[in-house]
Amino acid sequence: MSESNRPTNPKEAWAAIVEGNARFVSGDLAHPRQDIDHREKLAQAQKPFAALFGCADSRLSAEIIFDVGLGDLFVVRNAGQVIAETILGSLEYAVEVLGVPLILVLGHDQCGAIRATIDATEGKMNAEGEFIHNLVERISPTVKEAQANGLHHIDEITDLHIRDTINEMIGRSKLIADRIESGKLAVVGANYRLTLGEVHDIVTFGNVNE
Repeated sequence: MSESNRPTNPKEAWAAIVEGNARFVSGDLAHPRQDIDHREKLAQAQKPFAALFGCADSRLSAEIIFDVGLGDLFVVRNAGQVIAETILGSLEYAVEVLGVPLILVLGHDQCGAIRATIDATEGKMNAEGEFIHNLVERISPTVKEAQANGLHHIDEITDLHIRDTINEMIGRSKLIADRIESGKLAVVGANYRLTLGEVHDIVTFGNVNE
């Protein structure tokens, strides 16, 4: 992927994500744009083709699982991919200033933050950290919603949390909502499978097929 053929719209950006993950899954990795010359060029400015908001789990190394290089992804992460004002500000920066045409919200199976929240709703959580409890409180509405609708498996709850995360993002950020409406931006929610290395899309706002 040279500068001349970098993704410039949601369809191209999503295709690059899908193709890179396929290379990672198969083991046929390209390790693109990691050379000295590219690193030196990037020192002048960045032009990522997508923003990724994902869980901070150490096994979700974005540049590896999507086989991309330096400067390709604008990555924002926290435990359980929980929306906060700093997260929204970072994503708006990626959209408005850097011009990314795609935001990927990435969760994963067996998520520790989701597991902790499930335990908390069942009175089993024994973590002492004040801010761990704050994190759990932000995820707990999704867990309660899922359980009320008969969803109890952690991965089912994770998928619902990804959907709720995107709904909150779009509901709170007029900039992101407007860019989706204009067709300049798409937001894809996906779930990463730790063992297989596969990324499965579960919800899309905007169009990644045209």
